[in-house]
Amino acid sequence: MLIFGFVIWSLYLIAMGILAHGFLKLKKNNAVEILPKTRFSIIIPFRNEAANLLPLLQSLGILYYPSNLFEVIFVDDASEDASAEIILDALKNSSLSYRIIQNERFSASPKKDAITTAINLAKHEWILTTDADCRLPENWLGAFNNFILEKNPMMVCGPVLYKANNSFVEKFQQLDGFSLQTVTMGSFGLQRPLLCNGANLGYKKEAFLNLNGFHGNSHIGSGDDIFMLEKIQSAFPGKVLFLKNENAIVTTQPQNSWKSLLNQRMRWASKTATQKNRVSKILGILVFFTNLSVLLIPFGILFQPDSIVFFLSLLIFKMAADYFIIAFGATFFNKKVNGLTFILSFFLYAFITVIVVLKSFNGTYVWKGRVFEKQA
Repeated sequence: MLIFGFVIWSLYLIAMGILAHGFLKLKKNNAVEILPKTRFSIIIPFRNEAANLLPLLQSLGILYYPSNLFEVIFVDDASEDASAEIILDALKNSSLSYRIIQNERFSASPKKDAITTAINLAKHEWILTTDADCRLPENWLGAFNNFILEKNPMMVCGPVLYKANNSFVEKFQQLDGFSLQTVTMGSFGLQRPLLCNGANLGYKKEAFLNLNGFHGNSHIGSGDDIFMLEKIQSAFPGKVLFLKNENAIVTTQPQNSWKSLLNQRMRWASKTATQKNRVSKILGILVFFTNLSVLLIPFGILFQPDSIVFFLSLLIFKMAADYFIIAFGATFFNKKVNGLTFILSFFLYAFITVIVVLKSFNGTYVWKGRVFEKQA
């Protein structure tokens, strides 16, 4: 048992060290401003987002980019509130080129259907996706334009920051977001992309159409971002890049309750088994067993008190590794990590990870008022 624990934790520490190296290796993109040339179709699916839309709409209104070079397509996914009316009212005097369309459902994934519906109507060469509860930086399109013209990619993944007020549930998600962003950037720095976030994602329309969109994974409720990453990376090796630029940071709203957070994590976990990237699966298994062992350490100390130094050493090393992974991400976003919040989140994260994995075997989760079942 001690040998198994030592091996698992050693592999975890090595993996985190490699990803931290990749994060540092990935250079920031601070290219000199290039004349706007790239044309974008921004796709924003929404369902019952009346409480979250205004910050997004305000940020759309101040995007610093020629209005004739981009359009915004809102996709109404059977909203039952006043979301559409809020959009119309907020943008009635705007110079934005926008439209609201209805989602055309044809699969088990409402969001993938919404993106597909919009892409079929999109006018421009580059598709950008974001969420209705996000806020976009004013130089967002400019940063993408510069990067695209400089690097000539097929897909560009951007950074995402979780907002956080004084509630612990939101602070927890922000810290978790920092770690996810470090892992994401680290994998790109190693030229082995593992993750991306649909709240800040761009790809060429022709790539989406040539690869037949979400065909092959549309039966899975989530994963519009990860599965597209895998498809484009497989078809165009080296053409999937990460835009490590503060001007491209999209800010998103965290979940406001632990119940919603668990459902969100179960939605994320539902796609893991069907991912083709073996490294992602191995890393996921490693993270699970390492966090499970965190919860088992008190029992290890109880039944093997003579090994208390060993158990505590493992705990300290993991805590140090997690802190540095989070701190790297926080530094990029110009944020600080509160020590007490980190310690509480460290143990809570282990508990949530195990709960989410165990509950995911049941395969059912609720999202946006709908019940989804895990698909193979």
